[in-house]
Amino acid sequence: MMQDILARARKIRLALFDVDGVLTDGRLIFNADGEEIKAFHSRDGHGLKLLMEAGIEVGVITARSSPAVAHRMHNLGIPHVFQGQHDKRATYLALIERLDLAHEQVAYMGDDVIDLPVLSRVGLATTVQDAPGIVKRHCHWIAEHGGGQGAVRDLCDLILEAQGRLDALLARYLA
Repeated sequence: MMQDILARARKIRLALFDVDGVLTDGRLIFNADGEEIKAFHSRDGHGLKLLMEAGIEVGVITARSSPAVAHRMHNLGIPHVFQGQHDKRATYLALIERLDLAHEQVAYMGDDVIDLPVLSRVGLATTVQDAPGIVKRHCHWIAEHGGGQGAVRDLCDLILEAQGRLDALLARYLA
């Protein structure tokens, strides 16, 4: 089974992620003024940067719109940010057409039923540890960690390891 996952991960040229429940723990927190507050895990952010450094395209597709997401994605340099996308399938199909990629070259991490239209098409369908069973049943791989708790980094490391790039990217930290 793991050999199949690694074979799928070797083909990845685009990694896409949902936000709420994947890059965050899924809780919606608002301050007294109604502004949304989100917590992102720093290790997930570093994993995304490592993917981009390795030449892998990175993006997010989320049904919600949030200034906090725009701010975090801008700070990370994520080039493909799609907020307010209730039809994630259409957004996904348009993006892979624009990037001239095949489904097999895409990994997607989602955590709920709204993600199934994309999860059912990509070459590497993944989810977080705390996703509902219905989502887990439609995924090739389940991260060790939950949403907002390092699951994104789990996937980044898996892809980079499968492609033989992780050691080279980490070497500068071990010198």
